Amino acid sequence: MNINSNFTQKVVIQTYDAEWVASRANGVSRKYLDRIGDELARASSIVRYAPNSSFETHSHDSGEEILVLDGMFSDENGDYPTGTYIRNPPNSLHSPYSKTGCTLFVKLRQFHPRDEAIVRVDTQSATWHPGLVPGLSVMPLHNFDGVGTALVHWAPNTIFNPHVHPGGEEIYVLKGVFHDEQGSYPEGSWIRSPRYSKHAPFTKSEGALIYVKTGHLDNHII
Repeated sequence: MNINSNFTQKVVIQTYDAEWVASRANGVSRKYLDRIGDELARASSIVRYAPNSSFETHSHDSGEEILVLDGMFSDENGDYPTGTYIRNPPNSLHSPYSKTGCTLFVKLRQFHPRDEAIVRVDTQSATWHPGLVPGLSVMPLHNFDGVGTALVHWAPNTIFNPHVHPGGEEIYVLKGVFHDEQGSYPEGSWIRSPRYSKHAPFTKSEGALIYVKTGHLDNHII
């Protein structure tokens, strides 16, 4: 299965409008963003657990990255409420489930093989840092080998400098509306821009909160 597998093309998906696809686990469904492979795939997805659903014990040969969008996600290592950022390194093993139900942003099999850190960040309480322009605040989540992941808060009417992403950029809009000269991206939008893409992003009166990953489209895994 190949979905949005040409990483030289820009892709924009309004995930709220995308269809849910049942997984092999009862009560667990997905919205595909990009995918190379079938059940064992290099993939980016929105994943939904119905209340009292679970997925079988499994490993992640090239890692797993999760942002809990709503609800409570759990495994044998703990409970992860809304806003938790999780990284399970290559060859990690777990048995995930949700008692109350949850929605996740999930990236599978995209880690550098030496990226072995276990990461848990409560983004509801972690520290924000000033960004490069007034109105911008950044919460770093993870950095390794030129790949950076962060949450970025845009105050209303913030303008950022035009810039280029040599290793590509991926954005998921968590709140508000994100803009650039190519369009407007409301809450729930997923944007993947290819290597050496350029833009001049900004916000209007709504402001925005976004998940951002940069540098990964230059990764040998892709």
